[in-house]
Amino acid sequence: MLDMAQIIDWIETYQSNVIWSVVVLLLYTVMTRFALPRLEKNIESSKLKSSSTIKGLFVIRVLSATISLALLLLVWGVDFSGLLVMSTSIVTLTGVALFANWSLLSNITAYFILLTNVAYRRGNYIRILDGDNYMEGYIADINLFSTRLVTQERETVLYPNNLILTRPTLINPKGHWQSMGKVTVTPPVQEELPAKES
Repeated sequence: MLDMAQIIDWIETYQSNVIWSVVVLLLYTVMTRFALPRLEKNIESSKLKSSSTIKGLFVIRVLSATISLALLLLVWGVDFSGLLVMSTSIVTLTGVALFANWSLLSNITAYFILLTNVAYRRGNYIRILDGDNYMEGYIADINLFSTRLVTQERETVLYPNNLILTRPTLINPKGHWQSMGKVTVTPPVQEELPAKES
């Protein structure tokens, strides 16, 4: 059995490791007890269905637990030197994949941004402008890869999340156009001036 002297000796030997471990665990607790419930409230106010909320919160909990575990292993001196080059490459590729327009993973990143943005609530009418083209409809649901829009003609359109964030979007425009088409600008009507009397 360990006596008190051995425990105190061990704590003195690994004092900095214990302090950093407590800091990491406190940060994890703050994240799960305060930040995540606030995010959950924000998502609930967006009126999205509960499956979207559950998916998003699950992914955030897994990420925060993974990062906390990695920090704890680092604090206790687990040798990451062999994994450093590989992990740096993976982080670089993942960073590009999460934000590049052509990447499917960028849709997942956009998913979390859309969930926390109150402008993209369920039931809002949006018009997405893509160059000369446009798409508009009611937000029915936001999934991991796409947002489901319902047009005025009751057609369902799946629009990629990353395109919604990277294109100009009108939220609840005053006038509704057709569900999709080309933006055409009509020239202003010029009034004829009355002829001068001579």
